[in-house]
Amino acid sequence: MAEKKQPASGWPLVKGDFHSGDPNNPIAVVTMGSHLDEEGICKAGAAIAGSCKTENLGLEKVIANIIANPNIRFMLCCGTEVKGHLSGQTMKALHKNGVKEGRVVGAEGAIPFIENLKEDAIKRFQEQVELVDIMETEDMGKIKAKIDELKARDPGAFKADPMVVEVKEAAAGAGEVTVAGANPQFVEIEKRLDAIEKKIEFADAEIAQRVGRKIGRDIGILYGLVAGLIIFMLLFLLASVG
Repeated sequence: MAEKKQPASGWPLVKGDFHSGDPNNPIAVVTMGSHLDEEGICKAGAAIAGSCKTENLGLEKVIANIIANPNIRFMLCCGTEVKGHLSGQTMKALHKNGVKEGRVVGAEGAIPFIENLKEDAIKRFQEQVELVDIMETEDMGKIKAKIDELKARDPGAFKADPMVVEVKEAAAGAGEVTVAGANPQFVEIEKRLDAIEKKIEFADAEIAQRVGRKIGRDIGILYGLVAGLIIFMLLFLLASVG
């Protein structure tokens, strides 16, 4: 049996949009922009499962909870990418490349700045977990199958003790978003991104409706033409017999 360690007292330490399971399980599942059956994922063998919608504070929360539990040796990234923020791509870039001057190297998200995690915490994250990428997958069967696969590969707890880091959030009023640190420019950019994302979602829905209406209209016209052709042929046949 794989050797286990006691996580930091009170784990998970950082609150967020997730469900926690057995802290001895070796997998953290991050569903990015998707809301899946997090409780079911934890019952299948994840220590923690939840979404991550921002490429700054969201990532910091995920990483802080992972490095506070040495038993977590895999981070399974699944679910849909978050438009604009690209939290999934940023997470993969962070794990692979780290951070330079506060910015995630190779990140394509709008505000990929890390303020609460020092270099030692990022290095610990990179060394402690293997990142497993099945992004764009929402199929619970495939996710649970991958969890089973990773559980079978459990190498045991990371050699070092739990690492505790504090993740501070900017103060936010009703309806406001929070990002790492208190830089008002970041807050304003984040608000604009959220507004753009909502407009994109509305536009996507409107386009889908218009396409649906057009297809329905075209099918109706096609049915009418076919019916007319059939009637014409019947009349022609009847006239020929007569």
